[in-house]
Amino acid sequence: MNTAITSAEALRAGELLALRPLVRLVTEIDDNGPIPPRRLGATLPDLSTLQLRTASDTARAHDLVQVAPGAGLELTQSGLELADLYDAMARWARRHAIPAPVCDFSSRIRYVLGLLAPTLTGERADSSCPLNGAGEAGLARLRVLLIQWLADNPQVARGPEREPVA
Repeated sequence: MNTAITSAEALRAGELLALRPLVRLVTEIDDNGPIPPRRLGATLPDLSTLQLRTASDTARAHDLVQVAPGAGLELTQSGLELADLYDAMARWARRHAIPAPVCDFSSRIRYVLGLLAPTLTGERADSSCPLNGAGEAGLARLRVLLIQWLADNPQVARGPEREPVA
């Protein structure tokens, strides 16, 4: 199996995984359980109807959530693993007070993915981490976890499978 990721795929994966509505949807379900589709707006009131629909559609297309009859949107195994990765990224960023000492969860995820995405191809394995020592070691560990997650979920970097148009 070829797990090499191109620069374009790394950029696409970083952008997709850093989408604030997607981060909010995945982490909300992880923290509080399935969300009935009709309750998305009440559960995530800071997101517009378009953002909710886009996040839900994107998450389903990339096999991060599924609709469970009687329960609503729930995380798939890939979604659960992504939620764990998000948590690890946020903990690292909070520990190092980046991008700021006080900021929201999504901003921390977006910042860490911004650091990691350019390093995913192997063409540039060094990171432009603003820290040294333990900070860089922690970021390197997150890079390994992200690369493994992407290898297990190639649909995120390459896009969901689409049926040919007749």
